[in-house]
Amino acid sequence: MLLFVARRLLTLIPVFFGITLLIFLLSYISLGDPVRAMMGQRGDPEIIAQIRKDYGLDEPFYVQYALYMKKLLRADLGRSYRQHRRVTEIIGERLPATIRLAVASMLLAVVFGCTAGILSAVKQHSWWDNLLMILSLLGISTPVFWSGMMLILLFASTLRWFPISGYGNGSLWYLVLPALTLGALQTGYIARMTRSSFLEVLRQDYMQTARAKGLHEGIILFKHGLKNASIPVVTITGISLADLLTGAPLTETIFAWPGIGRLMVTAVANRDFPVVMGCTLVFALIYVLANLGVDLLYAYLDPRIRYEE
Repeated sequence: MLLFVARRLLTLIPVFFGITLLIFLLSYISLGDPVRAMMGQRGDPEIIAQIRKDYGLDEPFYVQYALYMKKLLRADLGRSYRQHRRVTEIIGERLPATIRLAVASMLLAVVFGCTAGILSAVKQHSWWDNLLMILSLLGISTPVFWSGMMLILLFASTLRWFPISGYGNGSLWYLVLPALTLGALQTGYIARMTRSSFLEVLRQDYMQTARAKGLHEGIILFKHGLKNASIPVVTITGISLADLLTGAPLTETIFAWPGIGRLMVTAVANRDFPVVMGCTLVFALIYVLANLGVDLLYAYLDPRIRYEE
């Protein structure tokens, strides 16, 4: 197991450098001139040149990338062009809100998705099965911005059960609608994957043997069935958590949630290179760590998946 973990960690090193190069290259090409965006079209050319020199933007691409990597290896993401603060401080202030939203959404998605998937598999071809799969399909196909606005219209504006937007100093009432909006999509994916995996397990011989032994149906389903059906569900759950953390910009913008997604949208509009690259790097690392976590869970749930010497 330790060798398996060590190999997976070693593969992250070239992935990390590849990610940083790609992020820097795309930001360099696509975001335009940040100094011109700050100063406007009528900015003084001498001041613009001095600002470029101060931030190292007058250097060739490879020099800028080398300077960026030198800082990054010291856990320094640079300073914001707009706020004139360290990017690590800015992201550190916003990250807890995004994590809170993603974890709440993931809990809702796992609880409702797995429950719906297991019930659909057990009640295959019944009206419960049809109803739950229709609801899961609606969750998958409904755009986040539309579902968010509909939830605001119904539960915040009309019924006035929840606040329309904001963070509310961490109050749970402000978390409900954003979490429902963000979690609906992943709930549908998890429900359909759980149903498919559980149906395959229910057809296995060992499930029939457990029933022949007279075991309670609940023990058969959750002790023998759920663990063996969980590997595909773990895959979609791990990827879904990364999607929730990185796919939050729309939801955070709709609900004025002070997270990284909203920060990144604002930084792109302001051509704030360091903040954009910092947020993108955090998102990329989240995906990498989510995949690593899924691989380790694979090895725990099924030892056959571990690498052989």
